[in-house]
Amino acid sequence: MKKSTIVKTLLSTSLILVAGNSFADGFKRFSVSAGWLHVMPQGKANPFNINTMVPNGQTATVGAISPDGFINALDPNALVPDSDATYKDTLAELINMPELASLLKDENGNIKSDITGTATVEGLESWRAQGTGLEADDVDTLGLMFNYYINDNVSLQLIAGLPPKVDINGKGEIIAPMSGIAHTGLGLEIPLMKDIPITNLGNKSKAATVRAWTPAIEAQYQFGKSGVNKFRPYVGAGLMYSHFSNIKLNGQIRDDLIAAGHMIQNVLDDQAGAALDGKTSSANPFVKVKTTDAIAPIVSVGATYDFTENWYAVASVSYAKLNNQAKIDVIDANTGKRLIHSTTKVDIDPLITYLGVGYRF
Repeated sequence: MKKSTIVKTLLSTSLILVAGNSFADGFKRFSVSAGWLHVMPQGKANPFNINTMVPNGQTATVGAISPDGFINALDPNALVPDSDATYKDTLAELINMPELASLLKDENGNIKSDITGTATVEGLESWRAQGTGLEADDVDTLGLMFNYYINDNVSLQLIAGLPPKVDINGKGEIIAPMSGIAHTGLGLEIPLMKDIPITNLGNKSKAATVRAWTPAIEAQYQFGKSGVNKFRPYVGAGLMYSHFSNIKLNGQIRDDLIAAGHMIQNVLDDQAGAALDGKTSSANPFVKVKTTDAIAPIVSVGATYDFTENWYAVASVSYAKLNNQAKIDVIDANTGKRLIHSTTKVDIDPLITYLGVGYRF
C-alpha cells in the first residue's frame, strides 16, 4: 500500500473522530498529548542475498594483468602435477625471474595477455553474504497521541510524531567468492580461488541514514472511571504503518559498490584482468537504495494520571512486529542494466516508550 493512501486513511479517521464530539455522557470525548517518544529496535541483522550479471561458467579474456592480480587469483592449494609445489608459489617465482621478464611482461610490467589467456568464472552469479546485514539504531523524537473515546473505557488512538532521522548500522563484510579455471597461454589450466572484498559494513560509524514515518492506530481499553480514578491503566492493539524516505548511503560504502560495478562490467567486457586489478570499466555505475513499506501489528500497555479534569500525564510501552526489505542496486547509467542486485530483510521490531502530558476536551 502506498504511503499517501495510508496517511490519508489515518487522517480521515482522525477527522471523523473529531466530527463526533459529545459531552452528553459525562466524560471527555477527545484527548491529545505530546511528549518524549523513545524507539528501541530489537531486531537483528539478516544476511544480504547478492546477484550479479556474471553467470556461473562465464568465460572471459583475462588480458594484461598485474603480477600480483594474477598470482593472488590462483587457488593457493592447487598443486603442480607430480609435485608438492603449488601453482601459486611456482608461477610467482617464474614471474619474478629477471631473465623471463621480457617474455612474460609487457612494457608496463603487466603479464602479457597472450600468457594470461582466458578464465572461466564461477561464484559471482549469486551468493549469500553470511554475517552481514543492517540494524536500526535507537532514536528519540516528539510523539503525538490523539484519542477519541467511544465510551468511558473504549477509545481509538492515532499515534504519530515528528519523523526522526534514524541511523542504520551495518554488520559484517561483503565478500565475493570467486572461483574458476584459468586457461593460460602456457597450455596450463590452473584453478582459481579468490575472495574479493566488496565493502566492509561493520567498520563504518553507520551504513546509512533514513527518515522514518511510522503512524499507528490502536483500539484501547482503559480501566477505571472518569472523575473517580485519577490513575487509569490501559491496554491497546492495532496496526503500524512504516515508510522510510531520504535514504542516504554511507559515502565510502557507495564508492565501494561503484568499484564492484566496474569489476562486474570488466568481466562482461572480456577484461577479467582489469576486474581483478580494480580498474575502471566502460560502465558508469551508480547506486540505488530503496526500502519496502510495511504494515505491522502493534500492542501497548500504559496508564494516565489526572492532574485536573482536563490535564493529565500519560506513559506507555508499545511493541510492533515490524520488518521490511532493503534493496541496493548498482546500475550502469549508460545502459540501464542492473550490474549488482542485493537484498536483505531488516527486522526492526521496535520497543517504544512514551512519556507525555495531555489535555482532554
